[in-house]
Amino acid sequence: MGDMDPHIFAVAEEAYKQMARDERNQSIIVSGESGAGKTVSAKYAMRYFATVSGSASEANVEEKVLASNPIMESIGNAKTTRNDNSSRFGKYIEIGFDKRYRIIGANMRTYLLEKSRVVFQAEEERNYHIFYQLCASAALPEFKTLRLGNANYFHYTKQGGSPVIDGVNDAKEMVNTRQACTLLGISDSYQMGIFRILAGILHLGNVEFASRDSDSCTIPPKHEPLSIFCDLMGVEYEEMAHWLCHRKLATATETYIKPISKLHAINARDALAKHIYANLFNWIVDHVNKALHATVKQHSFIGVLDIYGFETFEINSFEQFCINYANEKLQQQFNMHVFKLEQEEYMKEQIPWTLIDFYDNQPCINLIEAKMGILDLLDEECKMPKGSDDTWAQKLYNTHLNKCALFEKPRLSNKAFIIKHFADKVEYQCEGFLEKNKDTVYEEQIKVLKSSKQFKLLPELFQDEEKVLSPTSATPSGRVPLSRMAVKPAKARPGQASKEHKKTVGHQFRNSLHLLMETLNATTPHYVRCIKPNDFKFPFTFDEKRAVQQLRACGVLETIRISAAGFPSRWTYQEFFSRYRVLMKQRDVLSDRKQTCKNVLEKLILDKDKYQFGKTKIFFRAGQVAYLEKIRADKLRAACIRIQKTIRGWLMRKKYVRMRKAAITIQRYVRGYQARCYAKFLRRTRAAITIQKFQRMYVVRKRYQCMRAATIALQALLRGYMARNKYQMMLREHKSIVIQKHVRGWLARVHYRRTLKAIVYLQCCYRRMMAKRELKKLKIEARSVERYKKLHIGLENKIMQLQRKIDEQNKEYKSLLEKLSNLEITYSTETEKLRSDVERLRLSEEEAKNATNRVLSLQEEIAKLRKELHQTQSEKKTIEEWADKYKHETEQLVSELKEQNTLLKTEKEELNRRIHDQAREITETMEKKLVEETKQLELDLNDERLRYQNLLNEFSRLEERYDDLKDEMNLMVNIPKPGHKRTDSTHSSNESEYTFSSEITEAEDLPVRMEEPSEKKAPLDMSLFLKLQKRVTELEQEKQSLQDELDRKEEQALRAKAKEEERPPMRGAELEYESLKRQELESENKKLKNELNELQKALTETRSPEVTAPGAPAYRVLLDQLTSVSEELEVRKEEVLILRSQLVSQKEAIQPKVNKNTMTDSTILLEDVQKMKDKGEIAQAYIGLKETNRLLESQLQSQKKSHENELESLRGEIQSLKEENNRQQQLLAQNLQLPPEARIEASLQHEITRLTNENLDLMEQLEKQDKTVRKLKKQLKVFAKKIGELEVGQMENISPGQIIDEPIRPVNIPRKEKDFQGMLEYKKEDEQKLVKNLILELKPRGVAVNLIPGLPAYILFMCVRHADYLNDDQKVRSLLTSTINGIKKVLKKRGDDFETVSFWLSNTCRFLHCLKQYSGEEGFMKHNTPRQNEHCLTNFDLAEYRQVLSDLAIQIYQQLVRVLENILQPMIVSGMLEHETIQGVSGVKPTGLRKRTSSIADEGTYTLDSIIRQLNSFHSVMCQHGMDPELIKQVVKQMFYIIGAVTLNNLLLRKDMCSWSKGMQIRYNVSQLEEWLRDKNLMNSGAKETLEPLIQAAQLLQVKKKTDEDAEAICSMCNALTTAQIVKVLNLYTPVNEFEERVLVSFIRTIQMRLRDRKDSPQLLMDAKHIFPVTFPFNPSSLALETIQIPASLGLGFISRV
Repeated sequence: MGDMDPHIFAVAEEAYKQMARDERNQSIIVSGESGAGKTVSAKYAMRYFATVSGSASEANVEEKVLASNPIMESIGNAKTTRNDNSSRFGKYIEIGFDKRYRIIGANMRTYLLEKSRVVFQAEEERNYHIFYQLCASAALPEFKTLRLGNANYFHYTKQGGSPVIDGVNDAKEMVNTRQACTLLGISDSYQMGIFRILAGILHLGNVEFASRDSDSCTIPPKHEPLSIFCDLMGVEYEEMAHWLCHRKLATATETYIKPISKLHAINARDALAKHIYANLFNWIVDHVNKALHATVKQHSFIGVLDIYGFETFEINSFEQFCINYANEKLQQQFNMHVFKLEQEEYMKEQIPWTLIDFYDNQPCINLIEAKMGILDLLDEECKMPKGSDDTWAQKLYNTHLNKCALFEKPRLSNKAFIIKHFADKVEYQCEGFLEKNKDTVYEEQIKVLKSSKQFKLLPELFQDEEKVLSPTSATPSGRVPLSRMAVKPAKARPGQASKEHKKTVGHQFRNSLHLLMETLNATTPHYVRCIKPNDFKFPFTFDEKRAVQQLRACGVLETIRISAAGFPSRWTYQEFFSRYRVLMKQRDVLSDRKQTCKNVLEKLILDKDKYQFGKTKIFFRAGQVAYLEKIRADKLRAACIRIQKTIRGWLMRKKYVRMRKAAITIQRYVRGYQARCYAKFLRRTRAAITIQKFQRMYVVRKRYQCMRAATIALQALLRGYMARNKYQMMLREHKSIVIQKHVRGWLARVHYRRTLKAIVYLQCCYRRMMAKRELKKLKIEARSVERYKKLHIGLENKIMQLQRKIDEQNKEYKSLLEKLSNLEITYSTETEKLRSDVERLRLSEEEAKNATNRVLSLQEEIAKLRKELHQTQSEKKTIEEWADKYKHETEQLVSELKEQNTLLKTEKEELNRRIHDQAREITETMEKKLVEETKQLELDLNDERLRYQNLLNEFSRLEERYDDLKDEMNLMVNIPKPGHKRTDSTHSSNESEYTFSSEITEAEDLPVRMEEPSEKKAPLDMSLFLKLQKRVTELEQEKQSLQDELDRKEEQALRAKAKEEERPPMRGAELEYESLKRQELESENKKLKNELNELQKALTETRSPEVTAPGAPAYRVLLDQLTSVSEELEVRKEEVLILRSQLVSQKEAIQPKVNKNTMTDSTILLEDVQKMKDKGEIAQAYIGLKETNRLLESQLQSQKKSHENELESLRGEIQSLKEENNRQQQLLAQNLQLPPEARIEASLQHEITRLTNENLDLMEQLEKQDKTVRKLKKQLKVFAKKIGELEVGQMENISPGQIIDEPIRPVNIPRKEKDFQGMLEYKKEDEQKLVKNLILELKPRGVAVNLIPGLPAYILFMCVRHADYLNDDQKVRSLLTSTINGIKKVLKKRGDDFETVSFWLSNTCRFLHCLKQYSGEEGFMKHNTPRQNEHCLTNFDLAEYRQVLSDLAIQIYQQLVRVLENILQPMIVSGMLEHETIQGVSGVKPTGLRKRTSSIADEGTYTLDSIIRQLNSFHSVMCQHGMDPELIKQVVKQMFYIIGAVTLNNLLLRKDMCSWSKGMQIRYNVSQLEEWLRDKNLMNSGAKETLEPLIQAAQLLQVKKKTDEDAEAICSMCNALTTAQIVKVLNLYTPVNEFEERVLVSFIRTIQMRLRDRKDSPQLLMDAKHIFPVTFPFNPSSLALETIQIPASLGLGFISRV
């Protein structure tokens, strides 16, 4: 603990461990100035005990202990100028533990409640919190009867002027207080009683008095505050009003009732309020202690002392004096424990020690509590009849001034004094000291409260208290005359005599302090010194001088000196021996315990300065006991683990056997029942089909017969009529045809001759062009793979469908545009019509005006005529009136036309607006449709890509199965038979099997497929059938070539028969052997023919799915025949190879013997060979067989010698084992004579010696084997080189007809004559060595660290470029096929290694990019340099190979994802859910001990840091391997999806993880992962979006879950979660403390109702195995090929740069 930063949990843990280890009671003393944090520190210490220990019963005592804090803070804490939550009382809580150190109860003692705060608060201070909590909750229904209001309304809560604390919600605190009361067993009725009393105190403070004269006062009638107080207390208004204004005086003979002045009445009111509050405080403390009382016997306890700190204000009164007196006592106890007792202990035990001086505050304590001290003088003055604060001050000056250095008098005051405390000087005002020390209250007021019958709680507060009454002589000096109204003398009561002996407050406080000191001295104390950073309650402000002053005042500096030089831990010798006996060996235990302990300590702790030996004890420096405890716990843990391992293994084996037996029984019965049901179903189905068949046959036959009869009758009539008409027509047509025949014949002949000539010419030109195209197309198709065409058929069809959809949508769009244009045309025509109408109306208007003018002229003429005719004036007026009328009508007509014009304009504008709106709506609709359909097309494309990649994954899995089965069959076939040893034929096997990975046959995989589920058979059987058919065709071609070769051999043998007689008789046996061999080959050839005929018959049957399905006859025949054909074909190939090699070798062996004539047989043989010319192979075969026999004999002799050597070595080993056995028996006999401890030691020593010897022997053997391996490698290289040279010679000597190879179409592409660079040349026979060194045996780690990324890919591409330069298509195909197969082999062998898979994924992608970059296509050449464009491939189009490499890259990517998943799977749940990254978030859930005590720390668990380190490792490996950034983003996205899916699935399955604190933990972990993405610049990779369901689940755990608004917020927030997942999380949500609530069922139903319209998957868990479709964006390389250097470490010296 001394090496760690100070922490309250560390102190609490030390106290708890010492209690368990030393079995002694402990105390934690929290001290410091006011506002330094003592209360919070005490709460955290109690929380630690409650979390670590837990309760022994189901009563949750630890929760009750913690629940006492809110209650005591609300009624005992208040805001001061120094502290917003200052404890205005002291408390000492004893937490009791049983023998197993679990909490069983607690007890609380309180000291000196500051009662004066109830009635008075200084500026910027508050009353006790409970009053403000009541006022804040006044609006609650249950508090209506209390008639409360704002805190500013009450006199007792508004004096400080600061009723609100920043950041504190009093209403919420009231809820917490009520919950704590309920948890501690205070019923609701008692709670309401407490609140009534508190409300009554507030109303009592508002009671006002009116002065009648200087010596009496009254309360106004029906005074509202008093009436409310009386209603709440259940007392009479008149009686309480009377005794608030009067008091009773008792003399020896009679009793008088005396009125009191207004000032005394106010003091009496305040005294009554203080008294009620103090009794209520004590009553609540008693009930809390009852609730925390232990029901079983207490074994030990830990006390937590949270007492007021040192205080100094502007005005310091009696409360501050008692508080500082208590702090002086605590400081003295600290000095006694740390300084005096510690140093005395060292001197007593004779430990070398230098005494340290320290400040002793005993003089200050003597000044306060000694005889004639301040408290004694105060009590004495209280007993005086006319004692006052002034007289007491004068006594203090007379007694202590100038006599005690710690006592001073202020210069300007005679009513104050100064005491020099350990922390600072404090000036106390004497005013109020006597009154507060006496603590008087009038008895009559208490009696009125006791008489309450409606309120039962009120009398309980005053039942057992001592009669606290003011004595008659205690009245103030200014006495008022007695009232003239005399009262009868009261009878003497038994308790009245005890009033004179009432103890003062100071005396009671001094006694309680003495009891507290005795308790602390009887326990082992632990100190928590709280240092206040500043005096202004400012955050993040540290006053260095103020902190140093506090440290110096409380003696911390001297404590540090002692701690640095002292020994805080100590054990007696017997205690040390008893506890650490487990660390001692038997030989270390001596009769002298002291010497034994010394010997053990010297071995365990090497530094002798860390401990000291005293007379009776061993002293340890800080941290050494914890070190010894760790060693002891480790040893005990190892023993426990061994026991647990054995027992758990036995239990699990028993459980497994029982479960397996039960499962087999259940399976047996279920399968039997299913088989019976299936048989019954088949019988019923067959019977039903039979009945239906006959019934349907009858109905159809009847209907047919009826229709047939009717049809025949109609046909007869119709045919007769048609025949007659046809005859007449034929007669007419015959004559016309004769005429037309001659004319048309002449015309046709002329036109035919002219047309034929032109057509023949066009056909020649066109056919020549098409032939050229077809030739080029056939050349490309010769290198293509049919399998990929089949695989892409579905994708091409889908793309065609999508293209067709796009075309249809374009057509619809065009049609809509046409409609829109038609609407515009219609609008324009209508507009033109309206314009023409308007013009027409204008013309009519002009005509009307002209007509009007003409009418006027006519009227003038008429007037003139009438004047001339002397018409009367009346007629003129009539004409004028008619003219006016006509004018008015004309004007009206014009106005109407104008109105119609405006209406037409408005209609026109309305039509324009509608047309524009329709056009805009149509455009927006089309755009939305296009966007939606584009998104849908993208989704369909991703689905197709995912389906295609899944098919590739399935294919790779089947390919691996095929390879495994093929290896097994090869092993079975290659078992050596007696007298015959086959050579390796892999190089001579059919190359068509390895031309492309797509052409690999899957015949051996068929039995495995038959075991797969039936739903997977249908899509694979037909493709497999076509592949097998293609494979059969290839086998037929190979068989035909073998047959031709065999026929040629037979013809050679027949021609040789004529010369057989010239051969010597001694060669007859060999020739007979050869003829038998040939006959055997012929018979086997016929057998192969018959089997292939059967195979062809099976294939030519109807190819329905029933026939080609697994299990069908054709399918079985196909499988059996193909397997047998493959085996026999391999055998024949090997035999042909053996024959060829023997022929060639014998030909070379015969050549040197041409000129020798020493042996008759060899001469005759050579002559025969020269004569036979075409038949020379038979003679060479004979000589080869003889050489083979000699070789076999030599091999047999060497094997015999090696067998004899092995036999000798085995005999030597048997002898050494016998000697070892004898030695072991001797050692065993010696060990049996030793005691048990020595026997164990000896056996261990012997075992160590034996293992050391074995290790040395193994190292020697390893060195020998390394030397042998290096030697064999050198020999292998030499032999490989010789074999290569021999094979070259053999291939030159063998005729072209003997080489079996698939036909190769010539590629007639002219080669460009250029000086190529950036190419690598290698020989054809070095291809396997290239693949082996560059792929199979390459170590990714060395390449990634030392060489450029993607170097193997560049090397392979440069080799492909050279083959392309040579125009050797076979070499290109062979190299690419070997490369692909080599990569597959490496991944199959080391597929679990992340570095290997990542390395080859990077190189495969780089190889693919190189093939694209240098393909010569314009789309890939945009980013090339001119030099790189010169390096493009010139002769071959490798587009199909690019597709093969792309599929291989997809398979590698999927394997990489599986490796990532296997590595991350065990880390995710522990790191994301179980581990607490933020310590202390889980409040109730036990968090275990700190990491500082490593004795019980968890080991091997994964944390979030483990996951991030693993992600860093993955990212760095991929970057080192040069993987494309886009591909890295896809890998990271897949990793994050796995993390999110696994975490969410475990969260949905574990109830203990669904809590508010776990949601915060998950949010923090996700933020750390997002931070990792930002650091790696991967935020745009889409990885964050994959964590969205997990983020929303964490948010769901943290949000409120009560109201409908919360439900709406949840529905809008959790859009990435399904309805089932949301409901599951809400159902699993579990509160971890009393401040959280479980989600209601009604709320969950509300969520379900709101989400019922959401269309999502009903699946609860996410698919953690889902793999996103991968893409490989083209990423060209800027590296120049001619600059690449090949390092010698790759072992590629056989290739050269060109």
